[in-house]
Amino acid sequence: MPAALSLPRRRRTASLASALALAAGLALAIPTAPAYAFAAPESFAELAEKISPAVVNITTSSMVSGPASGGPMVPEGSPFEDFFEQFQAPNGEPQRSEALGSGFVISEDGYIVTNNHVIEGADEILIEFFGGEKLPATLIGTDPKTDIALLKVEAEKPLAFVTFGNSDLARVGDWVVAMGNPLGQGFSVSAGIVSARNRELTGTYDDYLQTDAAINRGNSGGPLFNMDGQVVGVNTAILSPNGGSIGIGFSMASNVVTKVVDQLKEFGETRRGWLGVRIQDVTPDIAESMGLSEAKGALVTDVPDGPSKDAGIVAGDVITTFNGQSVGDAGDLTRRVGDAPIGEAVPVVVLRDGKSETLQVTLGRREEAEAQPRPVSGQPSEEKRSLELLGLTLQPLNDQLRRQLGLQAGDSGLVVGKVDPASEAFVKGLREGDVITEAGQQKVARLKDLEDRVEEARAAGRKSLLLLIRRDGDPRFVALSIAK
Repeated sequence: MPAALSLPRRRRTASLASALALAAGLALAIPTAPAYAFAAPESFAELAEKISPAVVNITTSSMVSGPASGGPMVPEGSPFEDFFEQFQAPNGEPQRSEALGSGFVISEDGYIVTNNHVIEGADEILIEFFGGEKLPATLIGTDPKTDIALLKVEAEKPLAFVTFGNSDLARVGDWVVAMGNPLGQGFSVSAGIVSARNRELTGTYDDYLQTDAAINRGNSGGPLFNMDGQVVGVNTAILSPNGGSIGIGFSMASNVVTKVVDQLKEFGETRRGWLGVRIQDVTPDIAESMGLSEAKGALVTDVPDGPSKDAGIVAGDVITTFNGQSVGDAGDLTRRVGDAPIGEAVPVVVLRDGKSETLQVTLGRREEAEAQPRPVSGQPSEEKRSLELLGLTLQPLNDQLRRQLGLQAGDSGLVVGKVDPASEAFVKGLREGDVITEAGQQKVARLKDLEDRVEEARAAGRKSLLLLIRRDGDPRFVALSIAK
C-alpha cells in the first residue's frame, strides 16, 4: 500500500481512547553518526525542562453531524474495531465532538501559535498548560495557505514563552526536538534531525523542514525546536501509509510562520503582495526552445489587468530577478512577492527576446485580487479546417467551439481535437479541448500561423517549439519537439 501524505491533525477523543495504546508496539531508534559528526547530546532533559512550560495542549469543541471523524485509528478487522463502535452516535445525529492538538506560547501576554486545521470550525478552544492550568482561548486570525492560526488567552500573570529562531540556519543533520500531544497522551518530547529543507507539499507558500523526530496525530501545531530552544518550525504534516509516524514529518519553517503571525497579530488576516501574473517553471526543454542558457526563473503565461500589465510585463517574459533577489523558479517568485510590501514599486528584471529589461511594478494585494474573475483573452479567429501536426489534430476556434468550451466571443487560438497517444504532446499532458493561443511566443489564430512558427523555429536551428496552452482558462507553456 503506497504511503500517503496526511496532516497529523487534531486527535479525536473517545471515552476509552487509552485502550488504543495497548495495540501499539514500541520501537527504539538509536541514531548512529559517522566519525566526523558531532557527538549526540548525552541528554535532552535540560532542553526539555527549559521549553516545556511554553508548550500547550489544545482541546477544541464543535457540533458535527454523524460520528466524529478522525477518531481512534483501528485497523480493519481488529478486535478493537467493534469495541470503539459503541461510542459513535447512531443515525448520523448531531453530536458534540472534541479534538486535540498542540501549540506554543510566543509572548508573556498570551499569544499562542498552532495549526489552522487544529482549531478550524471550533466553537470552543481550551488551552492546557504544562502545569495543568486551563484557560479559554480567543481566535485572533488564521492563514489556511500556511495552515497557521494565532490564538490569545488572558492570564493573571505573565506566561512562559519561547522565541522563533532563523529556520534558514537549520542544516540537514542538525538535531531538533518536537513537542506536543501525540495521540492524546499528553505532553511528550521526541528528538531527531533535520532530514531535508525547503520541502513543498501542496501549498503556494510551502517551505517545510523535514524531520525524523516522531510526529503523530495530536502533534499538529506543536513546535520544532533547535538545540538553543528556539522554534524553527511548526509541526504540520506527516508522510505515512498508516497514519502513524514512520520518520517523515514536516514542519512549516519559522521564517514563514513569523511573517504570518506578525500580520495576524496586527490585522487579524494576511496581507500579501500581488504581482498580477500567472507563471510556471522554466523547464530544460522550454529553456532550449527560448534560447535561454539555463532553466531558471519564472515564465509568465498570462498577464490579466493588474500591476504587471500596467508595468508592461507580457506573456512569454521570463522573470529572473524580483526586488533585487534572483528568482530560481515559479514557487520562489511567489513566496518573494507574497513577502513584499503592498503598494510599493519594486524592480522586476525580465528576459524578453533574448534581452534583459528592468520594469517597475507597484504591487497590489493578493487577497483582494483572488476574488476577481480573470477572463481568457484572445483575438478573432478565421477559417475552419483541420491540421495534423506535432501529434495533434487542430482546428481554429469558431463560435460553436467557443460556446462548447465556455470561451468568450473574442477568444482565438487552435483547438486540440485529438491527441496521438504515442506522441510527445500526449506525454506532456495535452488533451482534447485544449486551446493553443501562442506558438514561439506569437499569437496563433489560423492553422497557417502554427505552421509558420514551426518552420521559423526549424530555420533558426531550434529543436523544440514553445506553445501556450489554455485549459479552462488556465494557461501553461509546453515545449514540443519539432525535429523532422
